[in-house]
Amino acid sequence: MESLSQSIDTTWVLVCTVLVLLMQAGFTCLESGLVRAKNSINVAVKNVVDFCVSGLGFWAIGFGLMFGASQSGLIGASEFAMVGQAGSSDVLPWTMVFFFFQLAFCSTSTTVVSGAVAERMNFRGYIITAAILSTLIYPVFGHWAWGGLLFGESAGWLEKLGFIDFAGSTVVHSVGGWIALAAIIVMGPRIGRFGKDGRPIEAHDMPIATLGMFLLWIGWFGFNGGSTLALNASVPFILVHTMLAAAAGGFAVVMVTWWRNGLPPVDQTINGVLAGLVAITANCHLVNTPSAILIGAIGGIVSYIASGVLEAHKIDDAVDAVPVHLAAGVWGTLAVAIFGDQAQFLDGHTRLEQFGVQLLGVSVAGVFAFGAGFVVLKIVNRFLPLRVSEEAERMGLNVAEHGASSSLLDVLGAMEAQAKRSDFSRPVHVEPFTEAGEIAVRYNQVLEKFNHEVMERERTAGELRDARDAAELANSTKSQFLANMSHELRTPLNAIIGFSELMNGELFGPMGNERYKEYVDDIHKSSNHLLSLINDILDLSKVEADRYELYEEELEVDRIVESCSRMIHHRAADAGVSLHVEVVEGLPMLFADKRAMRQIILNLVSNAVKFTPRGGRVELAPFLEPDRRLAFRVSDTGVGIAKEDIPLALEPFRQINLDSTVYAAEGTGLGLPLTRALARLHGASLVIESEPRQGTTITVRMPYTRTVEDNTMLATA
Repeated sequence: MESLSQSIDTTWVLVCTVLVLLMQAGFTCLESGLVRAKNSINVAVKNVVDFCVSGLGFWAIGFGLMFGASQSGLIGASEFAMVGQAGSSDVLPWTMVFFFFQLAFCSTSTTVVSGAVAERMNFRGYIITAAILSTLIYPVFGHWAWGGLLFGESAGWLEKLGFIDFAGSTVVHSVGGWIALAAIIVMGPRIGRFGKDGRPIEAHDMPIATLGMFLLWIGWFGFNGGSTLALNASVPFILVHTMLAAAAGGFAVVMVTWWRNGLPPVDQTINGVLAGLVAITANCHLVNTPSAILIGAIGGIVSYIASGVLEAHKIDDAVDAVPVHLAAGVWGTLAVAIFGDQAQFLDGHTRLEQFGVQLLGVSVAGVFAFGAGFVVLKIVNRFLPLRVSEEAERMGLNVAEHGASSSLLDVLGAMEAQAKRSDFSRPVHVEPFTEAGEIAVRYNQVLEKFNHEVMERERTAGELRDARDAAELANSTKSQFLANMSHELRTPLNAIIGFSELMNGELFGPMGNERYKEYVDDIHKSSNHLLSLINDILDLSKVEADRYELYEEELEVDRIVESCSRMIHHRAADAGVSLHVEVVEGLPMLFADKRAMRQIILNLVSNAVKFTPRGGRVELAPFLEPDRRLAFRVSDTGVGIAKEDIPLALEPFRQINLDSTVYAAEGTGLGLPLTRALARLHGASLVIESEPRQGTTITVRMPYTRTVEDNTMLATA
């Protein structure tokens, strides 16, 4: 019966070992899915190589240091490079089973580092790190905590103090986490992770990462279940506690992140499950089921908090390996004293005493693993840099470290190259019957549409340029024609005006018929009106042709307004309109063209008088805005303009007719267009506010830069 029992135990441990080895596949999927596509192959290969390095290193050196004959509880001194052979009695079969199981544990601790340092540690540096961890740091601390497992009696100094870490929350996971923390501090964060334009770096394949989490979850049943080293009555409880703690860790993180962010992030949920597994690993054999659930839930939350702490300190862990394995591992180890069965504590320790031992264990692990790891990696980094070059990091470690690419990376590279060159004229290569090929096909369709749109836009832009050139030529021709015609007409008109004035003055003798005198007076008025129209046309054509020259000087606003008032006052009186001019004292000087400003004011006031019925009122008021801009306001109680007609009033030669009683006065249709043009030459704005039959207010606001203020004015203001 004893032989059968041993065979069952051996079979159980071997099966559990295979499950633990399955965790390597889980780590590979998890880490390669959580990094960018350009680094996924590199991460996968590192998981392969660290398994090779840790396996050989643990066989040659690590197993002897960890489980060999103890030297003062510090290191083992036998069982190095075991030589076993089937049928030989040199090495017992159970020793080989135990070695196989512990080798799987060592490889798990080693591969924790690969995820944390992903996307920036070079291949050579990772091999060195894996060798240091698996052959020296992990075995030495492992001897302190587990050194007597092979021979069945306490050997390590922590073990003798009663330190409990059933399946390695600290021995396996925290030690790996401490080394990972040392490595990422030595190397620094990835390019673009922190700093002015820093941002979180998104995973490229979350489904494969989720598959990795499930593989780890399944493998963990071997991790914890096999640590009994026998198929006994405690195994079912251990497996159930492992299952429930993982579920509680994941669900706790879902609830916390959902509450805080409004959405449960996938990567944090995955890590919550793993943190629950890490937390239960040290204590699954001596806690009850509710406690296992609570331990797992707290483990998930501890990991989530630790992730935020790292980010706050700008420590870049690519897959959150440190929060999951280090932080949750520390919590799980301390939870032994809080929730564990006190009857199983060594020498009848109280919970407080056991907590002290557990705290000592996790502290020693931190000081030794982090301290030794940091010092060694710092020295190695000085002579053999651990980090890839900036160019290699931007390119991606798949290509830079292994010359390995993929159809997806090729497509992404081609797209990135086009973006850098700003040349989208050629389609990218299509790899048939692949997902990347489908992406390339869709991208090429976008390129085709884009290039078609570019050609259409260029054609339209060409047509617009041709139309603009034609319009400019036509406008120039029109302006030239108007200017020439204006000059041709002004000479005879001036002559007509002069002769009519001589005749009105009866310089050559009295006119015998009064009607002749009326005719001469009409000729004089019409000629003046026509000359005014020609002058307006000439000024407007100059403005449109950009040939109107401003002769700017410092002007006294009150004098400009006063002279305009005198010129228009008799016209207002003849029309039966009351003209009121209000000029406040202390107005600053205005830097402007004197002739243009008089034209602006005269046009506005003349229009107001012209469209105000007899008995109405016109007001002219220059004033200073609160922001020290000079403005001129002309308001009337005239016929007004409908809102929709205001744009028409600003078009040359447009006359607006509302009914037989409105807009009946004469007009050329050039007053407002010319006024606006002259205002714009000064950088001023013209605002029209009007309501039919209620009147119109027009305000011209000069820019602040044209206000001239001396120190006296500023002091008064």
